[in-house]
Amino acid sequence: MRSFKASKITRPLLANKAWGLPACKGMSSQSSGGHAKKKTNADSHVASWQPTYHSKKLDFATCDPDSLGSGAPAKVHNIIQGEWIQGTDGAYEVIPDPIDGRPFIEVSEIQQNSLNAFVRSLNSCPKYGMHNPLLNVDRYLLYGEISLKAANMLRDPEVERFFARLIQRVSPKSYAQARGEVVVTRKFLENFSGDQVRFLARSFSVPGDHTGQQSQGYRWPYGPVALITPFNFPLEIPVLQTMGALYMGNRPLLKVDSKVSIVMDQFIRLLHSCGMPMGDLDFINCHGPMMQTLLEKARPRTTLFTGSSKVANILAERLEGRVKVESAGFGWKVLGPDVPSDPAVIDYVAHVCDQDAYASSGQKCSAQSILFVHKNWSKTNLLDKLQQLASQRRLDDLTVGPTLSVTTQTFTNHVEALKKIPGARVLFGGVEINEGKHNIPRQYGAMKPTAVMVPLSSLTASKENLQLATTEVFAPFQVVTEFDDSDIPAVLDVLEFVQNHLTAAIVSNDVSFQRLFQGRSVNGTTYVGMRARTTGAPQNHWFGPAGDPRAAGIGTKEAIHVTWSCHREFIHDNDLSFIKNWKLPART
Repeated sequence: MRSFKASKITRPLLANKAWGLPACKGMSSQSSGGHAKKKTNADSHVASWQPTYHSKKLDFATCDPDSLGSGAPAKVHNIIQGEWIQGTDGAYEVIPDPIDGRPFIEVSEIQQNSLNAFVRSLNSCPKYGMHNPLLNVDRYLLYGEISLKAANMLRDPEVERFFARLIQRVSPKSYAQARGEVVVTRKFLENFSGDQVRFLARSFSVPGDHTGQQSQGYRWPYGPVALITPFNFPLEIPVLQTMGALYMGNRPLLKVDSKVSIVMDQFIRLLHSCGMPMGDLDFINCHGPMMQTLLEKARPRTTLFTGSSKVANILAERLEGRVKVESAGFGWKVLGPDVPSDPAVIDYVAHVCDQDAYASSGQKCSAQSILFVHKNWSKTNLLDKLQQLASQRRLDDLTVGPTLSVTTQTFTNHVEALKKIPGARVLFGGVEINEGKHNIPRQYGAMKPTAVMVPLSSLTASKENLQLATTEVFAPFQVVTEFDDSDIPAVLDVLEFVQNHLTAAIVSNDVSFQRLFQGRSVNGTTYVGMRARTTGAPQNHWFGPAGDPRAAGIGTKEAIHVTWSCHREFIHDNDLSFIKNWKLPART
């Protein structure tokens, strides 16, 4: 196996004293972490974990997902210029268990008086990046090897389970959903193993106007970049985007929602154990306004933001447009006129609708937020099947659970507002999980899967109704409405009104119907056919919004190119054989 030297930042790393931040005692900046020793007064800031079983495969880990909350809280640290550090003056945020409210994680926080260290660190990377097609090209191969090792680790059942359980603990979802996140991450890393990272940097050339002239196009890094990622996919989104940034030669500063940042704390340690240079990535935990201040000071060449559209727009303004956005979506699904005759197909469509709307408690930016049902489907029991499937979701297996950004009161208020639209009614749900008999903290939401039927004529009767019915609720919630052939223009008008264009589904095998909706919509990831869904976001196709020049993608070569590199062109003009016959021309 080829060996590599750990590549260094072009500008010199500063010693930890220069950053003015406390290192984590007992954690070597040159190690991958390893199991933390038992907590003592001398090193109380180090994550405490005495595992019930010891596995060399988990040597990178500093916490045990299964025992979180049963003892001392697990610790999340920051990393800057290859050093794991505590929060400013020992500051930390206590994260409650979203299931029962017990404090189970302490996140070391960076505060105002320590921001300049991260600003200097970000600016230590030149604009031409850590590597590019003409500089430090061995690093393309290095990251192909790191990806291979990391993928192999995630393939191991113990490591896979470690991350799936850790995801479940901080962003409650069923084990199948949590494991699916780990599997997608692993497949992405497999896709970019070996030579595939260098293939990302493939260039092209075009013959020029005369002998010796040739233009050559390259994918060029931005250099210092930043990422802000949300709580709902604690592993998949930050890993895929961070690795994409690193592949192209950037040096990222990563901030993950503090409620779930322990997952990336652990994965960064895994990457270090796979050979990632310690200084290639900074990781910060802080509040949103603090991160905004940091970005305004550091002015990274680009910042990826995944999350609220409102916050994305604020950042775009404050950072003068140097942002890439994969913001909130309002996923729509249309069930076309060609109702299948096979009951099994109807069962399948109902199953996919339930998964799209309610898996992960609806906390997906691709979740099915509105369902347009052609009236031909009224001859089936589709809506009854949806209610039946939704009723099978339970807190004890996390097929429904707490919502981390929508409180119970906010959810209830939205349902009540929709019920005031003429003809609207609750199809099912609209009540708390277990009739309120649970221990989910009040700052989170705890609602059963809910659907509200709103007549299309009422939905489109006013801009206020339309705005209300097309407001994304990041929870197990959807609006349902019916239409017939004569209503298709009104449905298309609703789709035109929607402001966020991430995912959509056209559930029909009628080619004319498919093309009608494909040609009159703009969603970046649109599934088409009787098996169409809105969620899934695997690693094998583009996932990202369209219709926005700031749009970022995730998962594929094209997504990495668009999000983490820019086009640079060299025009070579070397041949001087013409000079013996050349005469100085008149001025023009």
